[in-house]
Amino acid sequence: MKTSSQPSLDTRPLLGMAWGLLGVMTFSAGLPATRIAVQEMPALFVGAGRAGLGGVLALLLLAATRQSLPSGRQWARLAVVAAGVVFGFPILSSLALETVSATHSVLVTALLPLCTALAGAWLHRHRPKPVFWLFALAGTALVLLYAGQQAQGHWQLADLWLLLACVLCGLGYAEGARLTRELGSWQVICWALVLSLPLLAPLIWLSRPEPALTSPAGWLSFLYLGSCSMFLGFFFWYKGLALGGVTQVSQVQLLQPFGALWFAALLLGEPVSAQAIWICLAVVACVALGRRYA
Repeated sequence: MKTSSQPSLDTRPLLGMAWGLLGVMTFSAGLPATRIAVQEMPALFVGAGRAGLGGVLALLLLAATRQSLPSGRQWARLAVVAAGVVFGFPILSSLALETVSATHSVLVTALLPLCTALAGAWLHRHRPKPVFWLFALAGTALVLLYAGQQAQGHWQLADLWLLLACVLCGLGYAEGARLTRELGSWQVICWALVLSLPLLAPLIWLSRPEPALTSPAGWLSFLYLGSCSMFLGFFFWYKGLALGGVTQVSQVQLLQPFGALWFAALLLGEPVSAQAIWICLAVVACVALGRRYA
């Protein structure tokens, strides 16, 4: 009797959830690791450098697997992905984390899935149901109230960077999801990273830190961001989506803020208050219900 190395139909959803969860946990450590890195390195170097490292790894993988070049129109769409995923979120979140805690940034960026759903609806010219807007506004209001309370009634520039990062990243995720049908799953992030290398190189060089003034913890955090959060995590995530289905596995993303809070406490020793947990729960509930009606 022949045996197959492919997972059976019964185990594919479970395996998909497992791979998706591994991807989410990889992404969850990103903001705490960024906070560690920007305390010792320029924020621009952390944001651009992590993408540059991921781009070098992506270039090597694409060359080793002999992937076909995207078409001219696909390059233009990859530029949209790069604007959000390679430049927008990494650089803007690094700038924000110079002045706010990882815990604070986790709660603000919990709106990212809603931004992705909104961008997807816009790209597909789909009109979400009115209840979607209700939950979107509720989740946004919770985040804004939390941010204002933390800043004692005065908005911080870091909050603007984080909200803009969510908008740009959501657009990049949504356009990237459409491109996976043409280029393949992991190929999208790889080509977006490679496309960005010519622009990233001068930013990295001009903002480079003094190596002797950076601790091993700072360099390890930077290496994690470039190799795992910016590169390997996407492979886990896309493998999970392929095995278990986008609709089912994408719900695992709702656990990401909680994983990030745990990493913030573990790696940085940041206290996670009961208020932060309740606000996080409320925002995630708004995201989950909103995506259902998107």
